[in-house]
Amino acid sequence: MKISDVIQPQTVVYDLAAPSKAELIRLLAKEAARAVSLSEKAIQHALMAREELGSTGIGQGIALPHARLAGLAKPFTLAARLRAPLGFDSIDGVPVDIVVLLLIPDRAGESHVDMLACVAKQLRSKTVQAAVRSARDGSQLYGAFTADCGPA
Repeated sequence: MKISDVIQPQTVVYDLAAPSKAELIRLLAKEAARAVSLSEKAIQHALMAREELGSTGIGQGIALPHARLAGLAKPFTLAARLRAPLGFDSIDGVPVDIVVLLLIPDRAGESHVDMLACVAKQLRSKTVQAAVRSARDGSQLYGAFTADCGPA
């Protein structure tokens, strides 16, 4: 699986402003609801329920919020760079500024694990992180998220 199989140009959000983790989750749910024609509240509830199990902040300023949703036809991703880093209860305590949301159909098997692994592998690259953080518009941001960073 390639990162461009997971992140699409139309689902990249540049310079997203959120003052808190809860508000970020709400904004992500709002953006996702438009794209997948599901309730914003249902998406927000599923994401918050997942966060209650443990933060999806994986460290180095990166978060991978994800949840299973009834009624979702196929997996959906949304990648964002935040305008300013915010506390996310990450494993290393570093505020988050790079976020990739993954929504999975509730009846999907474990295919989302491959998608999460693909995103996490891509974002472990310091080169990719730097490119995401220095992107000046949505097009550059998409290019940064999907850059070929070579073998891990």
